[in-house]
Amino acid sequence: MIKNFIKKYFESFAFFYSFLRYRILILVLFNLLVGILDGFGLTMFLPLLQLVSDSSSVDSEEMGSLKFLVDFLENMGITINLLSILVLMAFFFFAKGIAQYIAGIYRVNVQQWFMKRVRITNIKGLNNLSYKYFVTSDVGRIQNTLTGEVERISTAFTNYFKALEYAILVAVYMVFAFRVDAQFAILVTIGGVLTNFLYKSLYKNTKGISKTLTGESNIFQGLVIQNVSNYKYLKATGSLDRYGEKLEESVQGIERSNKRIGKLEALLTAGREPILITVVVTVIFIQTSYLGSELAPILISLIFFYRALNYLMQMQVRYNKFLSVSGSMENLTEFVKELKANKEKKGKNRLTGKLENFNLQEVLFHYGSKPVINEVSLEINSNETIAFVGESGSGKTTLVNMIAGLLPIDGGEFLINGISTRTMDISSLQERTGYITQDPVIFNDSVFNNVSFWDKKTEANLKKFRKAIQQAAIIDFIDGLPEKEDSVLGNNGTNLSGGQRQRISIARELYKNVEILILDEATSALDSETERAIQENIDKLKGEYTILIVAHRISTIKNADRIVIMNDGKITDIGAFKPLINSSPYFKKLVELQEV
Repeated sequence: MIKNFIKKYFESFAFFYSFLRYRILILVLFNLLVGILDGFGLTMFLPLLQLVSDSSSVDSEEMGSLKFLVDFLENMGITINLLSILVLMAFFFFAKGIAQYIAGIYRVNVQQWFMKRVRITNIKGLNNLSYKYFVTSDVGRIQNTLTGEVERISTAFTNYFKALEYAILVAVYMVFAFRVDAQFAILVTIGGVLTNFLYKSLYKNTKGISKTLTGESNIFQGLVIQNVSNYKYLKATGSLDRYGEKLEESVQGIERSNKRIGKLEALLTAGREPILITVVVTVIFIQTSYLGSELAPILISLIFFYRALNYLMQMQVRYNKFLSVSGSMENLTEFVKELKANKEKKGKNRLTGKLENFNLQEVLFHYGSKPVINEVSLEINSNETIAFVGESGSGKTTLVNMIAGLLPIDGGEFLINGISTRTMDISSLQERTGYITQDPVIFNDSVFNNVSFWDKKTEANLKKFRKAIQQAAIIDFIDGLPEKEDSVLGNNGTNLSGGQRQRISIARELYKNVEILILDEATSALDSETERAIQENIDKLKGEYTILIVAHRISTIKNADRIVIMNDGKITDIGAFKPLINSSPYFKKLVELQEV
């Protein structure tokens, strides 16, 4: 019940508490200590004023409830005179400075720890996200949440805890003010409460704009990703300017939202001092003119209240700045919930020993309500080469993705070495899987790091590296580079030909000591000569690995042990190349059309 109450009425606090726990309490205690030390230092102004007006004595009764401080000092045998008061003032403010410094260092450390936790939580959540959910997700939102939104949450942290710090200081100064002159304190409090109503509508507007800004940032990130990934097409077709108009519209939307937030912040900042002075002047006039109060206690109480009201105004400004980025917190909270709700389910059974057998028994898979794989049964033995052929949308890639553990089955049974994938730790399969697509994955790093996936450059790993690039038939090319294996390949391998990129990808998978090698249209984007050369390399691997090939070009699968013909999510025929020509009219037609 208490937890739900906090979530409902202290949602932002609950968000930070979920990460920080006891660290918030330490921050609060530091702020209390700073406020109390500052309060004690300011309190010493009252006996100082008394000594200025009457150098003979200090009347602790005029200090209200704070007289205990003077009484305590006298009981300690400290004579209350000008020197002792000045020394005590210096001590309290010096101690406050030390406490403030330690608090500042601690707050920075907590903030950096918090940001690290947020980033790592997001990365781990994304890594554990199911592939099925990922392919339907908004990539722009994912990138914006992992990058831009995290920076905005850092800003939210700064402003929220500054607002909290100021709120604590306001409370401390209010207590001191009430102790000195309760009547004056009540009047100023009433004025402070009334001014707070001026800010409520500003807070509401800022929070609404913040949500809009988060949505616009998500859209912008998505457009940027598409602009970069499709740059070649946009450049070649003269479409960059037209697409740039969409980017400009998005940028203008972000600019409008930021301007609106900036105007509200400017209004809050500009109005702080005039409102503060208006409240203080009004209360002093009422106190002295109509209520006949002494000026000395009022002045000390005024110091406390001036500080309190000043921090109150700063708190309101900081809180409004926090609200301006609070939409990012809501977005991140929803994002983390989605990651958890769509987390890939992993069993406890890990595969051990060699992968001997894959057995699919009437498996089903759906995207939404539509069946993509419909009661497919297939058995694959170790070191077999199986090819999948069919029209686009027939289910070839989906079936291979199911075998690779990327997509879970919705029905039927899938056994590997007799273990059901429903109870299997699927990562124990994926660790032994190599996956090569028609768009090779090349990182902007050295050849060695691309192939070894950032393994340490030891003698043993260099030996593995040499073997992998030799198997992929790219050893001569790498040895001919100026920096050899230390040569940087550039963003997505822009310095390489299509065949070289593909061979680098193959070498990476072979370096991993995989048992399954999946080639999804791996050579379809290459010219015939390069395709033939790479196909010869793949054929040499036959019998050493379980190879699954998704292909449109029949020439690349002539040497497969079995060819699986698929149509509308079902297997319609299966067999070796030559027998299949006789048994499958569809396959025979493909062979004739491609003149194989």
